[in-house]
Amino acid sequence: MSTAATKAGAGSPGSAPRYRWLLFDADGTLFDYERAEIVALEQALTQTGVPLAPGYLATYQRINKALWQGVERGEITPGVVKVRRFEQLLEALQVTHSAAALSAAYLECLANCSELLEHAQGVLEGLHRKYRIAILTNGLTVVQRGRLARSAIRHHISDLIISEEIGAAKPAREFFDTAFARLGNPAKREVLMIGDGWASDIQGAVQYGIDSCWYNPGRKPRPADLEITREIACLRELSDWLA
Repeated sequence: MSTAATKAGAGSPGSAPRYRWLLFDADGTLFDYERAEIVALEQALTQTGVPLAPGYLATYQRINKALWQGVERGEITPGVVKVRRFEQLLEALQVTHSAAALSAAYLECLANCSELLEHAQGVLEGLHRKYRIAILTNGLTVVQRGRLARSAIRHHISDLIISEEIGAAKPAREFFDTAFARLGNPAKREVLMIGDGWASDIQGAVQYGIDSCWYNPGRKPRPADLEITREIACLRELSDWLA
C-alpha cells in the first residue's frame, strides 16, 4: 500500500479521521483531463479547419502547462490563458487563424468531456455519506461547470469553487480564504485537501494550514520540502483510510 501518514495523529491506519469537509482538485484527481484534452483539441482543430500538424498535441501541452504554471505563480489570470495558449500554438504551427475562435471551440468540446478517472465515482459515492465534498479548481467556468453538470458525481458535490470566478488561484491564500468563506468557514482541522498538483494543491493546503492528501498515481518522487498528511496512488486508498 502506497499511503504514507506523515503528520502525527492525522492518518495512522487505526485512527478515526476527524474531517467534515473533503476538498478535491478536479483535473487529474477526479476528471480524466489527459484524455479530455486530447479529444477536445482534435475536435476543436478539426471544426475550425486548422490542420492537425505533426507534434501539435505535445506543442499545445507544453504551452498550456507553462501558462497554467504562471497562473499558480499569480503572474497571469485564467481568463488570459483561454486565448493566449492558442495564439502561441498557432504561431508555433505557423498557421494563420483566429485564436479566439479556436479557443471557443476547444472550451465547448472540453466542457462535454466529463469522463472520470478510475474509481472516482465509486469513491465519492461512498464518501459523500459521511463527509461534505467540494471541488476546488484552477480552471475555467465554462469547462468546469459544464462537465460537472454532465458527470456522474454531480449530486455528491456541495460546491464548485473555480479560480476564474473568484479572481485568485491555488496555491494563493486568497483562493483558500474565499473557498472557506463559501463553505461556511469550517475549522481548518476538519478539512482535507486531495489533489494531484504538488504546487497548487499540496503546497497550497500546507501553507494554508489544512491537511493534505497527495494523489500520486505515477509514483513521482515526493519533494522533501513539505510535511504532508497522506499520499495515495489509487483513489480507493482514500476510501480505505476515510471510510
